[in-house]
Amino acid sequence: MMRFAFLGSGSEGNSLLIEAREGSATTRVLLDCGFGIRETARRLERLGVTPDQLDAVLVTHEHGDHVGSAYAFASRHDLAVYTSHGTWLATSHLRGAETADVRVCCADHPLAIGALQILPYTVPHDAREPLQFVLGDGDAKLGVLTDAGMETPYITARLSGVHALVLECNHDREMLRNSAYPASLKRRIGGDFGHLANEVAAGILARVAHPGLQRVVAAHLSQQNNTRELATQALAGALSAAASEILVADQHEGLGWQPVRA
Repeated sequence: MMRFAFLGSGSEGNSLLIEAREGSATTRVLLDCGFGIRETARRLERLGVTPDQLDAVLVTHEHGDHVGSAYAFASRHDLAVYTSHGTWLATSHLRGAETADVRVCCADHPLAIGALQILPYTVPHDAREPLQFVLGDGDAKLGVLTDAGMETPYITARLSGVHALVLECNHDREMLRNSAYPASLKRRIGGDFGHLANEVAAGILARVAHPGLQRVVAAHLSQQNNTRELATQALAGALSAAASEILVADQHEGLGWQPVRA
């Protein structure tokens, strides 16, 4: 059985917890650790998990809302950190004297952590060597796509056949256009190496949707330039479904445990 839950998702911090069970053994990994050490532990406790029950931390890229306390948290709790070589280089200032066991992974090179099979893949984002991940247990697959500026055929190929999908819905184009953000920040967010607009996310979803896709989560919503209603309506439209069928990962409350495949 495979399931997942969010500690939180948004510009103030991101962290996704994935769990797979095989017989009596359970594997748990954090995908990003964008909160402080104590806050990460507090949010894990909310989901009924303690840091000593984790097996590893995956880091997508070097931006603070994703890497956060990853090295310090992993060092304190004796966890391996998996990330790209580019992210490892870009976070040298964060590692300091931390003794985390850092293991470099590469796009399109699968790796295994306990009961989880993990496929890193690359995305267009303004980071050194960003990765996103597809995770499976041999029966179910979870696809994760956040912090990408645009759709590519490569991305949709990697997300093909997943049973649950976490999909960035960062902003509504009109809200971003009319926001108080500086023009340079608007260009960065809305650019090809920024973040996904609702309509772009909906287009990706329409192309990867299949009868076995059972769960869709809107993630990384901007608190200034998006709303739950706009994000869920956009994704629901791509599936010809009701907006209530789309889950939302909240910045403060996260998202409770969800099965990848019922």
